[in-house]
Amino acid sequence: MRRLLVLVLSALLATAAVGTAAADERIIGGERASIEANPWAVHLTDVRGNQFCGGTLVAPAKVLTAAHCALGRSPRDLRVVAGREDKQDRRSGVSVAPVSIWIHKQYVSADKGEDVAVLTLPEALPYEPLPFAEEADAALYEPGTRVRVLGWGRTAENGRTSRYLLQATVPVQPDDYCLDAYPQFVSADMFCAGYEGGRVDTCQGDSGGPVVVGGKLIGVTSWGEGCARRGKPGVYVQLSRYAQDLRPVVYPES
Repeated sequence: MRRLLVLVLSALLATAAVGTAAADERIIGGERASIEANPWAVHLTDVRGNQFCGGTLVAPAKVLTAAHCALGRSPRDLRVVAGREDKQDRRSGVSVAPVSIWIHKQYVSADKGEDVAVLTLPEALPYEPLPFAEEADAALYEPGTRVRVLGWGRTAENGRTSRYLLQATVPVQPDDYCLDAYPQFVSADMFCAGYEGGRVDTCQGDSGGPVVVGGKLIGVTSWGEGCARRGKPGVYVQLSRYAQDLRPVVYPES
């Protein structure tokens, strides 16, 4: 299995203004993305600064990521890095440990669904958050919709991770295409996106990162088989499905 193997493995191994990236600086078939245009994009590191997943600031002190990025970790083991486009530029942005981790109570594994987690930070960050999709946003998942995926993950299957924030655009595929690619695909909880010929995709280290369209966070990079393979699109959490679960965690005072 693809990112179920590849992206989860990357988490374990961790113990729009855009420019044109060099050939080895892609999300796989993507390009550089500026943090100014995407201020809600964050990445997760261990205490030594090794990046292993991505995330999205969805409220001033709340980061939405994948459950498999947070499972088995304590808040003191994690750092949320925000406002930093270049992972090596320690002078920009902030790195902060969360105070608590919420993982969906029904999560078992990425390919079974419920692959969502929320990190609560000790204080509000000075970056604009991105709202997540609600139940009324079904149109954002229509087949053919071109969505943006972002992250600092590997630039080739089993290759090196990117130093810079990258982005790529991929089309949402019909559920029957996703089911043909992955018999375990759960259409009520997930969607898949990519080109039939592969070439453009998220990869290891992009887990938990944002999938964006229409000014909303509609998905979380979750799982798949390999990276950018023909007939093996990326699989993403369908966040509108989990809006009811997420609202009391992200907006507890509402």
